[in-house]
Amino acid sequence: MVLTLVLFITSVPGAIARGAPETFADLADKVSPAVVNITTSTLIAQDTAPSPMVPEGSPFEDFFRDFLDRNQGDQPRTRRSQALGSGFVISEDGYIVTNNHVIEGADEIQIEFFDGIGTLEATVVGTDPNTDIALLKVESDKPLPYVSFGDSDVMRVGDWVLAVGNPLGQGFSVSAGIISARGRELSGTYDDFIQTDAAINRGNSGGPLFNMDGQVIGVNTAILSPTGGSIGIGFSMASNVVTKVVNQLREFGETRRGWLGVRIQDVTPDVAEAMGLESTDGALVTDVPDGPAKDAGMEPGDLIVDFDGQSVADTRELVRIVGDAPVGKSVRVVVLRDGETQTLRVVLGRREEAVASDTGAQPSTPEAPVEKSVLGMDLTEMTDALRGDLGLDANASGLVVTDIDEASEAWDKGLRAGDVIEEAGQARVATIGDFEDRIADARDGGRQSILLLVRREGDPRFVALSVEE
Repeated sequence: MVLTLVLFITSVPGAIARGAPETFADLADKVSPAVVNITTSTLIAQDTAPSPMVPEGSPFEDFFRDFLDRNQGDQPRTRRSQALGSGFVISEDGYIVTNNHVIEGADEIQIEFFDGIGTLEATVVGTDPNTDIALLKVESDKPLPYVSFGDSDVMRVGDWVLAVGNPLGQGFSVSAGIISARGRELSGTYDDFIQTDAAINRGNSGGPLFNMDGQVIGVNTAILSPTGGSIGIGFSMASNVVTKVVNQLREFGETRRGWLGVRIQDVTPDVAEAMGLESTDGALVTDVPDGPAKDAGMEPGDLIVDFDGQSVADTRELVRIVGDAPVGKSVRVVVLRDGETQTLRVVLGRREEAVASDTGAQPSTPEAPVEKSVLGMDLTEMTDALRGDLGLDANASGLVVTDIDEASEAWDKGLRAGDVIEEAGQARVATIGDFEDRIADARDGGRQSILLLVRREGDPRFVALSVEE
């Protein structure tokens, strides 16, 4: 059975462990007034109306066609689609947090409150598809009940949590469970999900996950399920991610994440051996396009080990740290280059602007004559024709992989025909002779493997291949 991921339109806790509560009733009474049901409405245009089933050539065919033309005219038919979700109030003046997918594309957003307030219309302040968070605003004549965010980082696996929302359109509902796991990734760059077994179903999306102090430590977003219903594997975006997004949406109406301007990959054990590293910590730079890092002197092959005073364990951590940093901030970045550390000063750009301007071309895979087979790869030296086929710049250099032995280590490491080997042993290679010299140097230096910088469709990565004879 294949499990599918389903998205729904649907005081800091102390370190002292707590036993199972006798009841969640007091907590539910405390937080429920700030939880809201969200109903969205979207007007959808339809190109044509359903036509009556009339046999072709029937005497009634012309009659029905003329009737529909008179009544429908040139105006397209429309229908209104509705969806349900949840949310929660974070300020007495009416700011409300929910999931982006709950309100995306909606023409009208209605907020139903728990008790005594009724239904209010909401406007969208801002959204962030990267974390699936949206910030709404309602206007009310009186202060609204609200809840505060807690510190998701102090929550532990096994802690009790409470999910409140509007599951399956049944109105306000409460479910309890524990935190099953931390730091889950689903599909987003900035994912930091809390996994819980508290029941979450369609309509719970955008609702809060509370700790036992009544603080929001997550926003319920998705479940893992073979049926679309809860099987006890739910995911809530951690509050320490959400609060940063909400603060920016509230101030700017959009997110403003820091941008370093590098392509990176994790350091695998074989890459670490090829580079002579003692550990796999850090983020390995595979490419430095025009941007902040290039202006600061960063180079492909640099290993980023520290960013703005924070140690970098892997690429995911670096992306999170950089994204949290203010746009325009000057930061110290420590890199390991040729066995020595260097400190660079980088002025961060804005990621949203960089992504909007990135329009890279997608080259096709060339067919080139075989020149020589090395390490299980058939290689040919770069030509103008190959540059054109691969969509490369006129000054691009390297060796083109034209075929590869499927029984080779290179195949297992993911190399394929059309890849371009730009560096070997952290030195540029323009000829097959260069490549063989680098392999010989690695063997003479007692290395078991050689590090290759490989580019595919414009995207670079490092691969380590064994050089043992």
